[in-house]
Amino acid sequence: MACKLLSAASALILAVGIYGCALEEPARPSMEQRRIPQLAEYRIGPDDELLVTVWKDETLTRTVPVRPDGMISLPLLNDVQAAGLTPAELREVLKKKLMPYMSDPQVSVIVQKVSSFKVSVMGEVKKPGSYEITGQNTVLDALSVSPSTITGQSRTERTYTSGPETSLSCPDAG
Repeated sequence: MACKLLSAASALILAVGIYGCALEEPARPSMEQRRIPQLAEYRIGPDDELLVTVWKDETLTRTVPVRPDGMISLPLLNDVQAAGLTPAELREVLKKKLMPYMSDPQVSVIVQKVSSFKVSVMGEVKKPGSYEITGQNTVLDALSVSPSTITGQSRTERTYTSGPETSLSCPDAG
């Protein structure tokens, strides 16, 4: 009888433990973890700066800017589409394009400078314009470095927009 009670009590404790685990919220990432960009999925953009290295060929190794049209210019290959690709995808494109000129080209693509993240600040600010977002900065970081809003305005809401994907409305503090 004691064995049955012990077994029933163990089963009850196990059931409560499992139920409690099911109700537990999954761990949320910290603010710092949410701000870390997923570099493996980084897409090259206009105004970025790339180091293209072709092993054993110094004439093809160079730092190139990504033009506003998304292209880069390299000897032998002329213009190559870079914007929208990951560095690994661009490396594969360059390897294929170099095959007629050399056997088994070894290419690496390194993003040296990210300049393609920009935000426009417009409206009731002292200095509207385009501000570059670098590193792990956000749209709010860009707003904090733009000169403060004009005082004495009666407007009750401001909307900040960064491209077609991000819009932020803030009620006026005054």
